Parts: sequence; structure tokens; C-alpha cells
Amino acid sequence: MSLSVFLSVMGAAFLHALWNAAIKQGASKLTGMAILTIVQGIAGLGIALTRPLPQAEVWFWLIGSGVLHTAYKLFLAYAYDQGDLSRVYPIARGAAPMMVLLVGAVALTDTISAAEYLGVLIVGLGILMMARGALRMGESRRLVPLALGSALATAGYSLTDGMGARVSGDAVAYVGWLFALDAVFFTPTCLAIRGRSVLRADLRAWAMGSFAALASYGAYAIAVWAMTEAPIALVSALRETSILFAVLIGWVVFGERMTRDKAIAAVLILSGVIVTRL
Repeated sequence: MSLSVFLSVMGAAFLHALWNAAIKQGASKLTGMAILTIVQGIAGLGIALTRPLPQAEVWFWLIGSGVLHTAYKLFLAYAYDQGDLSRVYPIARGAAPMMVLLVGAVALTDTISAAEYLGVLIVGLGILMMARGALRMGESRRLVPLALGSALATAGYSLTDGMGARVSGDAVAYVGWLFALDAVFFTPTCLAIRGRSVLRADLRAWAMGSFAALASYGAYAIAVWAMTEAPIALVSALRETSILFAVLIGWVVFGERMTRDKAIAAVLILSGVIVTRL
């Protein structure tokens, strides 16, 4: 992985933590996620229409990814209703790179060095340590299966989009159509769950959701592009360093408790990132 790709993925990690914090801050997590998805969908369609239409085989990957993104957002919104950013986020993001690594090693042709594998495993260990607090600190146990469901969907769309973007050959167009389809799938799902009230929000909620949409779009566009330049499992793992940013936001901005386990896990994550650069 080149230095430019590495730095780009780290920037995407910060944006990812930022938009999750924006959703967590909202009164209704599902409403915030719906606003984010609608704004992303409009922006994505606008960008996609400036590019040539994807080939027929690309739509298979796009539709599959749209379904997986819908599942991911539903699980994540409900998980944030149950717990803190600094707990839900690590669990939701922590299991995903391990799933991607296992599948990628068997099903893909990516070549990953021993040091990179070690770095991925260290990152995964550090993030998974963050999850223990949900059971040890008396927090809602319901957040664990919800966050793990989000992780499973994350692993699915990471592999799907990595392969889809490669088949497409145009990461910009691919991401644009992905977010457009995401809005097509996710918005009706939200309406079915909550009715029209899910879209009733004040100006502040729409502004926060729109901000989250821009941060999310930028974060994922960078990640999908990076997956066309470097091994998917490695990019997916490095994205999870966003946990460092999420923990800091939760601690400094939201006043969430900083425990010894969180500090140790953060050090492990940082160490894993360093190992991948050796």
C-alpha cells in the first residue's frame, strides 16, 4: 500500500467517525440515518449522471451492496439507541475486518504480506477489546447483537463494493450509483417501520443529517477508491482506525467515560496500523 493511499484511508477513517458522531447526537437515530441516506442519494445520483452508465454486470454488485447498506444502517441506528458511541462503534466496526480477512483470504486473489496480516490481527484485537465493556459495565446487552449485525453487513458490503468497483473500473460512478440505490432501498424501509413521522424533523436535524451525509459520502468514496488500489482486507482494516477518533469524540465531546480498557485497546489499534506500514 502506497503512502498516499494510506493517508487517504486514514482521512476517510476520521470522516467516518465524524458522521457516526453526528447521527449519535440526534434525538432519533433512524430519522438521522434516513436524512443522511436521502441527501447522499441525491448527491450520488447527481454525480453518477455525469459519468457513463455502468455495464450490465456492475448492477449485480450495486444492487447487492444497496441491500447490505440498508441492513447496516438499520442495525447501526438501533444499536445507537442502546449504547454510547465509544461502545457501539468499536463493536460494529471491530468484527468486520476479521470477517473480510477470512473471506478475502479464501475467495479473493489479493496478496497480503505476513506483516500486514499481523497488523490486521492486532487492529482487530484492539477493537474487539472495546466491546467487552458492554458486558462488564452493565450497559444494555441488546447493543451487542445489533452492533454485530452491523459488522456482518459491513463485511458484506466491503467485499461487494471492493469487487464491484474493480469490475466497474470507475470508482466515482460506482459510489454515486451505490448511494442512489441505497436511498431507493433504505427510505421505503424507514417509512415502513416508522411511517411518515420518520422524515418529520426540524431544520437542525436536517442540517446535521446533511452534514453527516457529506462526511459519509467522502469517507466511503475514498475507501472504495482505495480498494481499487490496495488489498480489500487491508483497506477495510485500516478504516477501523476510525475507532481512535470515535473514542476521542465520545470522551471529549459527549463526556463518555474513558476506561483503562479503552486506552489499552486504542494503543493496540495504533500499533496495528504501524505494523501494516513496516
